[in-house]
Amino acid sequence: MSGPLTGLKIVEFAGLGPAPFCAMMFADMGAEVVRIEKPPLDTPSATGGNEECIERGRKSIALDLKSPEATDIVLRILDDADGLIEGFRPGVMERLGLGPEVCLARNPRLVFGRMTGWGQTGPLAKAAGHDLNYIALSGALHAMGQASQPPSPPLHLVGDLGGGAMMLAFGMMCALFHARQSGRGQVIDAAICDGTALLSTLYYGMRQMGRWSNTRESNLLDGGAHFYRCYRCADDKFISIGAIEPQFYRQLLELCGIKDPEFDSQLDLTAWPSLNEKLSALFASLTRAEWTQLLEGTDVCFAPVLDFDEAPLHPHYAARGTFMKSGESVVPAPAPRLSLTPAVAGSITRPGEHAEVILRSLGLSEKDIAGLRSSGALR
Repeated sequence: MSGPLTGLKIVEFAGLGPAPFCAMMFADMGAEVVRIEKPPLDTPSATGGNEECIERGRKSIALDLKSPEATDIVLRILDDADGLIEGFRPGVMERLGLGPEVCLARNPRLVFGRMTGWGQTGPLAKAAGHDLNYIALSGALHAMGQASQPPSPPLHLVGDLGGGAMMLAFGMMCALFHARQSGRGQVIDAAICDGTALLSTLYYGMRQMGRWSNTRESNLLDGGAHFYRCYRCADDKFISIGAIEPQFYRQLLELCGIKDPEFDSQLDLTAWPSLNEKLSALFASLTRAEWTQLLEGTDVCFAPVLDFDEAPLHPHYAARGTFMKSGESVVPAPAPRLSLTPAVAGSITRPGEHAEVILRSLGLSEKDIAGLRSSGALR
């Protein structure tokens, strides 16, 4: 592995949610990521419930963390680690004897990354939840979907991955930078509800200025505007239009042959419902392919709405190498792109496959390893 984070060692505790995605980003960028699996290893929960492609690029060891011998092995692995990623409920790591106080006492420069939905503190800290609940509390979910329907779940991209995994990665990189300068590690409390609220900063600002309504589909960026939304085509496929700027809007009207004077009042909110209906009828008159041929690559701000099978085949992605083969699957390649030290996707890791390599690097003998296996501490 090579990349900008070569030389960095991260220890990941296998679990659910965004923590595995965060660890994947570290691994893609060249960090050595040691994944602590927990038995049993033949269930989805053993690998965090995620598809295998998210678990690429790690070294893996499977330990029964309820065993004192396993706890000792984890602490020895952490002795020379730079960072730790865990996504358990508050208090679980402490009960395992692996809480921040214990780990930082052994390795004072360790960055202890904690990923939860509600955070380490607060009235909801110990309650169960999922992505949908965390973004619901932030205000973001209320703004998504059709006005006449309940809010629409936006996959788990906004909460788990955007407000969770990427916020944890950013927080850890900030703390790792500080640790390199000061020699002092710290704890990162990354809560998905906090991260999603932060992602919503612009909308909170617009609301305070009177430029955002709490009524869905009545705003510039939520499908209310006829020039910023998706439309159904004649073949029941969809296109997206984002012609916000006046010059882009004018080109949209020109290329589509629209001469209706009602369209001249682009920002007249009272006209938006009528203009939405008119554009809906227009775009329903041709297929997605026909609209793509007319509008793609222009300044209209256009793109066809592609599904997960179609997207990797688009010429733009093909030219950029945005997708790659992982076994028999086609998955997104690492991002973003660095000119000098590009990221490299590692191979898929089988749970526990690097146990002996990891243990030998700690100085354990074959007899020691056999003893750990016979005691059940090592799986």
